[in-house]
Amino acid sequence: MNNRQLVLEDGTVFIGEGFGSERKTTGEIVFNTGMTGYQEIITDPSYCGQIVMMTYPLCGNYGINRDDKETVTPFIHGFVAKEVTDYPSNFRSEETLHSYLKANDIPGIFGIDTRKLTKIIRNYGTMKAKITDLSEDTEKIVKQLQVTEFPIDQVKKTSTLEPYVVPGRGKRVVVVDCGMKHGILRELTKRNCHITVVPYNYNANQILRLKADGLLLTNGPGNPKHVPETIEMVKQVLGKIPIFGICLGHQLLGLACGADTEKLKFGHRGSNHPVKDIKTDKTYITSQNHSYAITKQSLTTTELELTHIALNDGTVEGMRHTVYPAFSVQYHPESSPGPEDTSYLFDTFLELIQAINKGGEVYA
Repeated sequence: MNNRQLVLEDGTVFIGEGFGSERKTTGEIVFNTGMTGYQEIITDPSYCGQIVMMTYPLCGNYGINRDDKETVTPFIHGFVAKEVTDYPSNFRSEETLHSYLKANDIPGIFGIDTRKLTKIIRNYGTMKAKITDLSEDTEKIVKQLQVTEFPIDQVKKTSTLEPYVVPGRGKRVVVVDCGMKHGILRELTKRNCHITVVPYNYNANQILRLKADGLLLTNGPGNPKHVPETIEMVKQVLGKIPIFGICLGHQLLGLACGADTEKLKFGHRGSNHPVKDIKTDKTYITSQNHSYAITKQSLTTTELELTHIALNDGTVEGMRHTVYPAFSVQYHPESSPGPEDTSYLFDTFLELIQAINKGGEVYA
């Protein structure tokens, strides 16, 4: 493929080689610090509307396989790497990174200075960017980017349109799909849960009529304040059904309980983020992907209690409701990709449900 350019809204231009789709693309440029997991990252719906750059220099070396996808249809707008291999070596590999991106119409660019790009994002924050042909005028691109508005309907784009069931013989769990990774379903099916997946805009009456044992709010893309339907639903079901929130679901639970959120300068994206459990004084290495976070100060005026903090920057990583059976984490306990240190939280959720069913004390 011909050489291409990555243009940032501040006027910075990177020249590299295109791969994947040949179309032009615009999105919010972000970086991920994971050393592996590019397949899960590309297929994570939370990246809807974003161009993702990997800080690890080599991508595609173990190819693409059928098992590690987090959604059938990827929503990522573009992919950036330092190097991309044409000849992956792994017994599970079924195709190259290039062929997968091309088949899914996702543009990519490699051969640029990803260290420089990372420093720019860290210093100035995420910004709008475009992958395009060298023939396109960069000054014109910059002007277009500066007036381009970020989309606010990412959750609507990534959520399921209709409810569906994943049968099981265990606890009945309603999963509110806000842009869900399949890893969440894998963890619930491992525990034999009977899962009903519903769209993000299911209302409280529809949720409660399902007579579920628990409610799980999934991960998803974008600003949580742009999902008022889900926030209102959580307000109405809080205290009537045990709730577990993950990533965007964590932020939605916080907003429903009166907390506030803020956009981070460059977000948390990677599979190596240390998080401390305040109660046990243990530290876990977690997988993360988010631009927004609950503001710690806003928790003081709610019935929410801080349970986990990020050791890199002190931001809120976990909380629980002190009155009702509800808790949440900002990171991804289902991993995919990343360490599996915190998958026990799915067991914690089921134990919470069991305690409610027995009429026991929810919080010791």
